[in-house]
Amino acid sequence: MHAAGQSRRARFVRTLAVAGTGAAVLALPLLGATSASAATTTPVTTAPKYTNNLDGWIRQSLSVMAQHHIPGSYNAIHRNVMRESSGNPRAINLWDSNAAKGIPSKGLLQVIDPTFAAYHVGGTSFDIYDPVANITAACNYAAKRYGSIDNVFGAY
Repeated sequence: MHAAGQSRRARFVRTLAVAGTGAAVLALPLLGATSASAATTTPVTTAPKYTNNLDGWIRQSLSVMAQHHIPGSYNAIHRNVMRESSGNPRAINLWDSNAAKGIPSKGLLQVIDPTFAAYHVGGTSFDIYDPVANITAACNYAAKRYGSIDNVFGAY
């Protein structure tokens, strides 16, 4: 940089210093920049937001399932949820053979505790009543047992 450029830069830095440290820090990356494109920014990515209802729970579960290569479709999950719990994440079956053995089926897809523990998917809650954890574990189980939740049309 030639002398005139250095002098102009020094005056600019002094002016910023008088304006306050914050202004000087903010402007320093622009020193020597030849255009607005010289300053680069890193794009910020945010996680998708899901609604706190059956639609959102299924969509969030499908996202987790995709990350773990667990097959399944929205329609199949919805169909099975409606049959098993009518969409109630706190549903519990206290009358079937599992309940008689002391391990009632729970949650949206009516999973028993041992199955939930065995097929739990990392990144989801360990609470069987958590809708996303329940759907994801049940779909993981269905994938191992039937190839996919898409192949489940009755109690499983």
